[in-house]
Amino acid sequence: MELVPERLRQQIEFVMEIDKLKQIYRQNLIADTSRRENDAEHSWHIALMAVLLREYAEEPVDLEKVIKMLLIHDLVEVYAGDTFCYDEEAVKDKEAREKEAAQRLYSLLPADQEAELRGLWHEFEERKTAEARFAACLDRVQPFLLNYLNRGGTWKMHPVTSDQVRRRMAPVAEICPELGEYVEGLLVDAIAKGYLRE
Repeated sequence: MELVPERLRQQIEFVMEIDKLKQIYRQNLIADTSRRENDAEHSWHIALMAVLLREYAEEPVDLEKVIKMLLIHDLVEVYAGDTFCYDEEAVKDKEAREKEAAQRLYSLLPADQEAELRGLWHEFEERKTAEARFAACLDRVQPFLLNYLNRGGTWKMHPVTSDQVRRRMAPVAEICPELGEYVEGLLVDAIAKGYLRE
């Protein structure tokens, strides 16, 4: 049997390693509330949201780059685990845990792909480009929509207030004003329906 080329071996090793993302469960429940969502589902969902909602971005964006960011932005959670955005204690060391995880994970790849994916991950985290801002916006909107659809699932489990949600969702209105207006309407409705406490 012929030896596998080193580049292909590295790529396949990475592909097999990131399969672990399917085992990282987020706090969010899926819309029917039957179980928690995993990170792979979350990444797929927001990548498809980017395809459908790009027209609402205030600035023009390179959709391929946005999709790549969304597909890789949580890969570090294979090692760092998911951090619930409303858990102030867990958020304190999130950056350090994720940087260490990024080093470990992306180093499995051939050098050129390591540089590309690590670069996209850093770009997403820094939120300085139009693509990163749009991707980050969708990363906030998707769990918000799930919480609305499942009648406040995570908000109720971890007594989250409307003020906390408004602060978390504030960048959406800046990045995608029409989408931000829609989110605010749902937030007001969620309060009225008792899904979210004031």
